[in-house]
Amino acid sequence: MTQLQPDKAEAGSALAPFHHTAFAVLWTATVIGNTGTYMRDVASAWLVADLSASPGAVGLIQAAGTLPIFLLALPAGVLADILDRRKLLMAMQVVLLAVSLTLTLLAWRGLITVELLIGLTLVGGTAAAIAGPAWQSTVPDLVPRLQLRNAIALNSVGINVSRSIGPAVGGILLGAFGAAIAYAADLATYLFVIGALLWWQSPRAEGSHIPEHFFGAFRAGLRYARSSRKLHVVLLRAGVYFIFASATWALLPLVAKDLLGGGASFFGLLLGAVGAGAIGGATILPRLRSRLSSDAILLGSAILSAGVMVVLTFAPPQGAAFICLFLLGSAWIAALTVLNGVAQAVLPNWVRGRALAVYLTVFNGAMTAGSIAWGITAETLGLTTTLLIAAAGLTLSAVLMHLIKLPLGEDDLTASHHWPEPIVADSVAHDQGPVMVQVEYSVTADDRPAFLRALNLHAEARRRDGAYLWGVSEDAANPEQIIEWFFVESWAEHLRQHERASQADAEIHGQIINYHQGEKRPVVRHLIAISARNRDVK
Repeated sequence: MTQLQPDKAEAGSALAPFHHTAFAVLWTATVIGNTGTYMRDVASAWLVADLSASPGAVGLIQAAGTLPIFLLALPAGVLADILDRRKLLMAMQVVLLAVSLTLTLLAWRGLITVELLIGLTLVGGTAAAIAGPAWQSTVPDLVPRLQLRNAIALNSVGINVSRSIGPAVGGILLGAFGAAIAYAADLATYLFVIGALLWWQSPRAEGSHIPEHFFGAFRAGLRYARSSRKLHVVLLRAGVYFIFASATWALLPLVAKDLLGGGASFFGLLLGAVGAGAIGGATILPRLRSRLSSDAILLGSAILSAGVMVVLTFAPPQGAAFICLFLLGSAWIAALTVLNGVAQAVLPNWVRGRALAVYLTVFNGAMTAGSIAWGITAETLGLTTTLLIAAAGLTLSAVLMHLIKLPLGEDDLTASHHWPEPIVADSVAHDQGPVMVQVEYSVTADDRPAFLRALNLHAEARRRDGAYLWGVSEDAANPEQIIEWFFVESWAEHLRQHERASQADAEIHGQIINYHQGEKRPVVRHLIAISARNRDVK
């Protein structure tokens, strides 16, 4: 494969990634595939609303599409890291094709039911959940690093192009020809995606010299997510925002039908207005970012979304409803871009897929829980009351969450390789462990408080990069001798720790070393558990 050489003159161009054929082809195929998915979703959502008057059923069809992503995002992120992504993506596209083929045949024969719709949507959601992290992980393989941000932005534009076209076309096909034709059109789009993946020759993945296996990689991803405070802030802000914002999406078919008096085509056009608003919002977002903080943009997005919910409760004319949904799309893309961008900025490459999968789990978990809860609430209290409650909750929570600031994401997370190679008397098996690492510092009493503050900052990095237990102790006979210790589950995982340490970690480590007294560096010991079969039994 030809090595990608970044053209510095083009690095800042928004369209520069299209100069790389692989990116252009897969971007086009993805837009076509997502357009088909939105057509299918429109048909399914409308059919459920037509087959059942229950708001709960409408909420369940939304939940069936998002629940698998909530449940499978992290395993899917692990699979994207340890399997051939191209083959994984092709397999999932074949599953999605089979789902659309089944829906086409059932709709054609008039055999479709609410239960079948929910079940097949669940299968399709499962395939999409497994494919999602793999799609995201392919972008760095398609463009040079200098163009990566532009490529991510173009992917967001592509999704919203699909969001604009798919629902509108799906609604028109549904209204003019019926659900079978809408599903058949979706079926055809997967052929384009599969063809593009067959054409693309993915490069060999370059990762750790010590490959990870599924369960070990799964645990490493969980450890990172559990230990990263900055990621916790992003997850909290996203979960609170989306659980309230999901009300509009869960109830939109009923809003279109009962409040606005529209049919299937009108519903599709409303979703198209959302997509158009998202594209419009994406074009002005760079200007907003230059003037406002991420926190301010997220607060404005929540207030605008809540305002749209309130206006919809008054059953405005259909023309005004289009404007409302356009504004909703702008607010939605602003929130997604801000939260996704911050999440990307605080994650190192080695765990990006898995940590983003955790973010997707929170996002889709909030959307799933919200869809179910708002559907049940609407069934109990009515549609307009539910929208008003959601709007009030979104506004109040946004004001409160504004006090918890999003991280800036300015740390250099590239690998530093500043850890020296461990000294061993003989080769150590990769699966041997657990491993206890001890680092012995000599620190004066005057420097001790500042040293311990720096060491506690470094503790988070130790845990994120692989330690499952960390602590600090002092020598009872000599309090100036301080021992930092941590446990890692295996020798292989400790070697990966060496590869994962970032430039930001190296800066903190440098501060710690400055407090150490003596001409030599701190003494590091690696204590490896002796397995039962190797112990001498007297």
